[in-house]
Amino acid sequence: MINVIQADGRTEREFLDKVEERNRSTNENVTETVKAIIENVRLNGDAAVREYTIRFDGKAPDAVEVSREEIEAAAASCDPAFVETLRKAAENIRDFHRRQKQQSWLTPKDNGVIMGQRIRGLARVGLYVPGGTAAYPSSVLMNAIPAKIAGVKELIMVTPPMKTGKPNPDIMAAAAIAGVDRVFLMGGAQAVAALAFGTDTVPKVDKIVGPGNIFVATAKKLLYGVVDIDMIAGPSEILVLADDSANPKFLAADLMSQAEHDRLASAILVTTSRRIADETVTELQRQVQTLSRREIIEESLTNFGVIIVCDTMEKAVLMANDLAPEHLEVCCENPLEYIGKLDNAGSVFLGNYSPEPLGDYFAGPNHVLPTGGTARFFSPLSVDSFVKKSSFIYYTDEALQKDKDDIIRFANTEGLTAHANSIIVRYE
Repeated sequence: MINVIQADGRTEREFLDKVEERNRSTNENVTETVKAIIENVRLNGDAAVREYTIRFDGKAPDAVEVSREEIEAAAASCDPAFVETLRKAAENIRDFHRRQKQQSWLTPKDNGVIMGQRIRGLARVGLYVPGGTAAYPSSVLMNAIPAKIAGVKELIMVTPPMKTGKPNPDIMAAAAIAGVDRVFLMGGAQAVAALAFGTDTVPKVDKIVGPGNIFVATAKKLLYGVVDIDMIAGPSEILVLADDSANPKFLAADLMSQAEHDRLASAILVTTSRRIADETVTELQRQVQTLSRREIIEESLTNFGVIIVCDTMEKAVLMANDLAPEHLEVCCENPLEYIGKLDNAGSVFLGNYSPEPLGDYFAGPNHVLPTGGTARFFSPLSVDSFVKKSSFIYYTDEALQKDKDDIIRFANTEGLTAHANSIIVRYE
């Protein structure tokens, strides 16, 4: 089900190249299909969205927009214990993200010059939330809460209807708790296009965030530039660093927590202990027997899972930084000593009692993370993802006169004489 290899500089690199290659594969058929959907929605708006909803979801809802009363009624039908869990998770997420908020600033100088930066939330953001069997209310919380903290004026959620044509109650409960302003029952690439262009029913947004299948991800990628997007997400991944003090039972469970997401998900254990490696394999084989997504887990671990045995933790850390995983667990005797050494990871989980699902659902840091090695240069979704910044400058006559020759010289050196003239005419 999963291979164990001894790191020798070549064997592990061949496997890691295979993992990275899955992120670069492009399905041309999907791209062409999504292009056609986008163009149809651009030209025909609501009619095109309805056509695709019937085709892909089986039934179009009686009303595309879910009223506030319907949202509250759906939320009220949920398990009260789960609603309370949502509320607790939401408060943790709010507490973490409130600390990210930046303030506008202004700096006056002695010569009368004033400079500063204005920070404000985007006017309108679209949030895509999968529905049906892949309904993730946690994604509502993780996307909507930082958006509202950032000051987004209007948050529009789109989510596919269930086969009944009604919204998923758990998603509605999360939307109510997170402060979503409006909800529309539509999904797929057509919903992304409706948000990007706007229709008679759906308002045009400035940015689209949220997870989805390959059609949704492709639509977001193709529409980047028409609107902003959060990131281009690939298959889920976890890398676990473990020394001889780790618990193989925990390691196996955490690897499978990511492998169950997708047949293309990648779960990697890097350890300095051959004993830990072998016992983790045994635990994987034992625990997978009772799991509902066993087939997906086994295929994922067979194709994109591996246990790599390294000589030293220093080599293991170098490998982690090279791979730049979405989730990085440190199951070592002194996990805190690695914080300053692990530079490339979406989110880091320290110690035996900080498993990845803690971050997915409850702790507070965002679970929308860079994948496919992009943690080398991308950051997790945050309050910053939902703001825009403008600088401003105020110069007095005297201040500009003092700097005018340098500005003119700069402009003339670059061959932009109209730039230079804009300064010259003020002092002729």
